[in-house]
This record gives sequence, C-alpha cells and structure tokens, in this order.
Amino acid sequence: MNFRCGFARTFLLAAILSCGAAASLAQTETTSSPGQAVPGTLGVSPFSSSVPAKLVPGVMPLSLQDAIDRGLKQNLGLLLSSAEVRSARGQRWEQLSALLPHVVAAPYVAQSEINLAELGFTSVPGIHVPASAGPFSYFDARVGVTQSLFDWKSINATRAAGQGLKSAEYSKRDARDLVVLAVGYCYLLAVADEARIETAAAQVQTAEALHDQANDQLNAGTSPAIDELRAKVELQTRQQQLIQAKNDFAIQKLTVARVIGLAAEQEFELTDKSPYQPFVGITPEDALSRAYAARSDYQAAMTDVHAAEYLRKAAVAGYLPSLSIDADYGTGGAHPSTATRVSDVRGTLTIPLFQGGSVHGEILQADAKLEQSRERLDNLRAQIDSDVRAALLNLESSAERVKVARSNVELAEETLVQSRDRFSAGVTDTVEVVQSQETVASAHEQLISSLYSYNFARISLARALGVAEEGVKEYFKGQ
Repeated sequence: MNFRCGFARTFLLAAILSCGAAASLAQTETTSSPGQAVPGTLGVSPFSSSVPAKLVPGVMPLSLQDAIDRGLKQNLGLLLSSAEVRSARGQRWEQLSALLPHVVAAPYVAQSEINLAELGFTSVPGIHVPASAGPFSYFDARVGVTQSLFDWKSINATRAAGQGLKSAEYSKRDARDLVVLAVGYCYLLAVADEARIETAAAQVQTAEALHDQANDQLNAGTSPAIDELRAKVELQTRQQQLIQAKNDFAIQKLTVARVIGLAAEQEFELTDKSPYQPFVGITPEDALSRAYAARSDYQAAMTDVHAAEYLRKAAVAGYLPSLSIDADYGTGGAHPSTATRVSDVRGTLTIPLFQGGSVHGEILQADAKLEQSRERLDNLRAQIDSDVRAALLNLESSAERVKVARSNVELAEETLVQSRDRFSAGVTDTVEVVQSQETVASAHEQLISSLYSYNFARISLARALGVAEEGVKEYFKGQ
C-alpha cells in the first residue's frame, strides 16, 4: 500500500537538494557580504521552484529529457545562480576599476565679487577701503587622469574577485546538475505513481471478478455469505487505493510542473515509463577520480580557496606603500577668449605609518575566511566520496531488488490464479484468495518502488560524478 503524501514528498525533495544547494550557493561566501542571505522561501530549496512559462494549448507530451530541458530554462535555482554570476562579474569590474585609469573633465566658468569688510578689511585713517572688490571672472577647462602605478592591495583584491567570478561560474554549472537531479526525482516519482494507478486498476478488476464469483456461488448456495462479504470488502479496499493513487499522481504532476516551470493549468502526459537497462559497473576508485575532476562544486570550492588566499595577500598589502599619478591638461584664464594652456602632473607615494590596527583586523578576518574555505574544501571532498560510494551501493542494491521484485510478481500472480481456481472448485474460501490478491498488490508495489529506486540511483550517480546532464542522456536514451 502507498502511505506517502504530498508534504512528505516535498520535504524529501528539499532534503535531497539541501546539501547540494547549500554547497552550490555557498561558494560565493568568500566574496559576498556577511549579511547576504541564501535565496529561497522559508528554507525551501530554490531548486524545487521555478518561474512559470506560458501556457501551451492542448495536452503536452513530456519525456524525461524534455522535462530536464525545460527545468534548465525555468528552474528558480539555476536562474538565481545565473544572477550570482552576473553579480560576481560586477564585483570583479568594481575591484578592477582601482587599477584602471580614471579620466574626468570638469570645465567651469565663475564670476565673483568679494565683500572686503566680511574678510576683515576696514577703513583706516588716510586710506579708503572700498566695500567690495571685483567682480572677478575665472575659466578653467581641463581633462584630468588618475592612474594607480603600484597598489599591491588592489592588485590582489582584483585577483580575488576574478577567482570569485570563476567560483560563481562553477557554481552555475553545479546548479545545472542539481536541476537535473530535482527534475529526475519528480519525473520518476510521477512515473511510479502512474504505474501504481495501472496496478490499482488491475487489482480493482480482479477484486470485481472475485466478488462476482463469490456472489454467484452465494446465489447458487455453494458458498456462505461471509465469502461474498469478504470479497466485497476487498473490492472496496481496492477502489479506495485506486482513488488515492489517482490523487497522488495528480499532485505529483503539479510538483513536476512546479519544478520545470510549466503553467499551473498546463495539461501534459508522461511519455517515458520506468526504463530498465543493466548498468555497466564502475569501481569506486575510478568513480572518485572522475568525480574530483568533473564535479563543478568541487572546482568552485578550490577556486574559493584561491580567492581567500588573494584576499589575505590584499590584507597584508595594507602595510605596503602605493604609488599613483595625477595629471591634467587644458586651458585656463579669466575668460575663455583669453585662456592659455595649463597643465599639472603630480606623482604621489603613499606610505602607511599608523592605521589604528585596521590592517591587523583585515588580516585576522582574511585568515579566518581562508581557514573556512579550506575546511569547506576538505569537507566537500569527503562528501563527494560519500556521495559516490552511496550512489554505487544504491545502484547495486536496487538492481538486485528489481530482479527479485520481478520474480515475486510472477510468483504472486501464479499463486492468485491457483487460489481462484481452488475457490471455484470449492476447496477453499475467499480468505486465501484475498490474501493472494494482497500478495500480488504488494509484489507490484515492490516492483514499482525498486524500478524507481534503480533509475533514481542512476541519476544520483551521474550527479555524484558531476556529469548529470550527459549521464541522463546516456542512461535513458531511447526510452
């Protein structure tokens, strides 16, 4: 029997994605402000949400690959990750501006008259001091250039911002894998729910046939009334399960639409069923080697370490002198018609002598961030090891479960046939038939669950290896 509910599935999806989403979105912490919050709503992963697209008329056929393609366009987690890349690019330009020349032009014309009494000039015996002087006119039109010749602090801050941009780009690639994982989870769960409807409908038909048979024998006087009652209870139980299965499937389709960005009222049908292809084995050592080379979140974490190293160098550079040059050229005078050429060139060597401990404070913060980034990298490496090994174990286990479940379905159905024959012959009552039907239903549920687990384990392994997009296309091609 199916005891799951919509809330439990949503919670499970959030749990599956929470670690990956945190790893993906936390890569920007070394360059983000301390108060910057991780995107999401009430702690729910943004990868379980989307920006809806326009309604498509009619019923849309939707394969697993189609669902993934739509998710890669509309999923909120990936859209937010793309925005993080643009933000990181802006931060890099902001830091780079300190090393690039700044050119300004500020021409002005002024005319003024001075109140001499206000300035303290008063009349003295024998000397007449006028009340004001002027008017005077001024004109100046120059182009000014400011250029940093050497600033080790700005140089390293720019390098750190460049590493932050690389980290954001790696995180975006990792976000694509998380979208594939989220879409694959929801789609395969919907496929399993659809299969449960078919199984439940078949069980209803079997129960109806059993009830009709028990009713006929009751009318013929060859079977007691309790057999007919048992058959009727079994029929109604199967009808209830069918109703619940249809409701679960409808809700799961809403979840699929929410993850891939379909309009709320969009009608669609799933074209892929539960595929099963034997998986070619891979050793944990080979899998880990591929994962460390391909996982984008791991690349992002290593880039974060480099960014933190540059930030520490930038902090230490606060003790070092810097050199800059300012120059301007233009015309100036009392009036534009009488203006002559003017220019000014000035080089400035800034030597920090005492800054109140601000540089020491920056170094302490940079050391802490560097230590945190290295610890995150070590933790992620261990997490990748765990992800890969768990995915391989789940894949092997679920493959064996599929084999056993298929055998159980055949045996249970054969048992049900024999039980019905025994009931028809009057050898047994409906208790044995009902129990056999329960066994068939349980065997089909185990088969559906094992197929879902197997296919999701394949997607999980592709995600653990850092090749979710390519892996899904390869694993489920032709399905």
